[in-house]
Amino acid sequence: MFTGIVEELGEVTAVEELDDACRFRLRGPVVTEGAKHGDSIAVNGVCLTVVDHEGDEFTADVMAETLNRSSLGVLTTGSRVNLERPTAVGARLGGHIVQGHVDGTGEILERKPSEHWEIVKISLPAGLARYVVEKGSITVDGISLTVVDAGPDFFTVSLIPTTLALTTLGLKQPGDPVNLEVDVIAKYVERLLGDREVTR
Repeated sequence: MFTGIVEELGEVTAVEELDDACRFRLRGPVVTEGAKHGDSIAVNGVCLTVVDHEGDEFTADVMAETLNRSSLGVLTTGSRVNLERPTAVGARLGGHIVQGHVDGTGEILERKPSEHWEIVKISLPAGLARYVVEKGSITVDGISLTVVDAGPDFFTVSLIPTTLALTTLGLKQPGDPVNLEVDVIAKYVERLLGDREVTR
């Protein structure tokens, strides 16, 4: 379980293509401290398992399903990535409940900078629009954000200077893909209400 508060901006140092998967080597001095085989680390919002760890780098295998359903397939050597370790039991929940299970991908549509923040417009797959509401939470590339405006096929978020400086959203440009994870509570509510309608 994660909170969507990115711990550091890491880097892909190697990409190994496998038959039906891909192996990434990533650098992240903060998230690798004390890391061991089998630990989880969120990479751009995707929960990955540490296969190997040496110094400030770790490797993770990504199966074809994950590559197809997320934006990890476009990563290359040198790509910057958002990294976060799972939250510890009893720790403060700084963002919101994030599973690291990507629901779909969006695309940066527009950026509108201002003096103290920047508004970013992101496309929203039709199947996810019902879970996104104004002032609700959404995870973009592993970053817990508050929705400013929610349309039928887009949403906007307002980014403070810290988010722009310390995450990939400071680097992404219109046309770039991003991983999206909607609030899991909304999905549970939908399922419960749907079952209730069926039993009436």
